[in-house]
Amino acid sequence: MKARGTRKRFRRSRTRRGDPRLSRYAVASRARWERWSRRIHAQWTALHHLCSDRGSRLRLSRLIHRLMSDDRGVRESALAELELATLLVRSGFSIHFLPESQARTADLECRLGANRLFLEVTALVGTGRHLDLEAAKRRNEEDLDDEAIGQGTIERLLARIAQKAKQLADYTAPVVLAMTVPPPDPALRSRDQEVDLKRLAGAVTLLLLSLKHLTAVMISLWDVQGAPTTSGVRLANVQLIERSHHQAAYPRIRLLIRNPAASFPLNPDHLDALKGLL
Repeated sequence: MKARGTRKRFRRSRTRRGDPRLSRYAVASRARWERWSRRIHAQWTALHHLCSDRGSRLRLSRLIHRLMSDDRGVRESALAELELATLLVRSGFSIHFLPESQARTADLECRLGANRLFLEVTALVGTGRHLDLEAAKRRNEEDLDDEAIGQGTIERLLARIAQKAKQLADYTAPVVLAMTVPPPDPALRSRDQEVDLKRLAGAVTLLLLSLKHLTAVMISLWDVQGAPTTSGVRLANVQLIERSHHQAAYPRIRLLIRNPAASFPLNPDHLDALKGLL
């Protein structure tokens, strides 16, 4: 009964006209916003049905409240967790939401057959040119260099990977860190940010060599496009999918970067499934 009442509150609060709390989906067209709302509700309902254990139900209930948060970082992290969990299920994984604790555990335990892996999900809000209104103003005036902005995003991703790796050091199974760089606030937006994807992949790979307990990093970049590069080097441990800007319902770029020195590497089934959800 509690779950049914919770879903009802979620549906009501998310279809109210002018609600700014889901700013990522509060677009000019109300019809488009309604489609996004239905999609989020459908994802949550499907996960609530599939994950019947008490811990998962409790975590899903908390995700609802986080989706309604005024804190954009909290809201975007909840969206990223909901969307990734849905993709994992579609890729054949059975998932279990792990309970939150002061020890800072991973978010999801995923099984494919007899094998399991753990996932930590995080969103990186406030990166690159849209750190604040003043930065956006300077960007529009062309005072900021595109390459410098892209490098700033890479550095923030590396810092977050190093930070999150500390809470994932005690697992004796493959551990994947999933990171999302969501769209910027519409008030700060100019054109899509450019990031040198080969530089990003190389920098993350070098960092992972010193973090052997971290098996892989999955990065989803929304309003980002690959910067032109003259390098012909392709890393064998990197899978990259880049979409057209017309496919607005999905991240523009997704990368899966495996750790060549991982203590617990992905088995072939895990790897194929993760490649599929890119």
